[in-house]
Amino acid sequence: MSRVPGQWPISEPVDTAENDDQGAAHLKLVAVQARFHVTLGAIRADLEEQPSPMAVLNAARRWNYAITALADEVASALKKAG
Repeated sequence: MSRVPGQWPISEPVDTAENDDQGAAHLKLVAVQARFHVTLGAIRADLEEQPSPMAVLNAARRWNYAITALADEVASALKKAG
């Protein structure tokens, strides 16, 4: 079968409607993973800027307390929302 110059090489296009849900789910997963890695990278950058091992541990405790406080706040809001 010969192609005309500029012709798409696939003669029968694939129906993308059935793949939309899978593509959307994949994009959501990638977005969640990306947000996690960006956040973890920011925390690591902060820890690496600390001048001593003790300062690193203290900064890690601050991050831990801040994340726990946020989790408590969000959980409380979800409880109130029903």
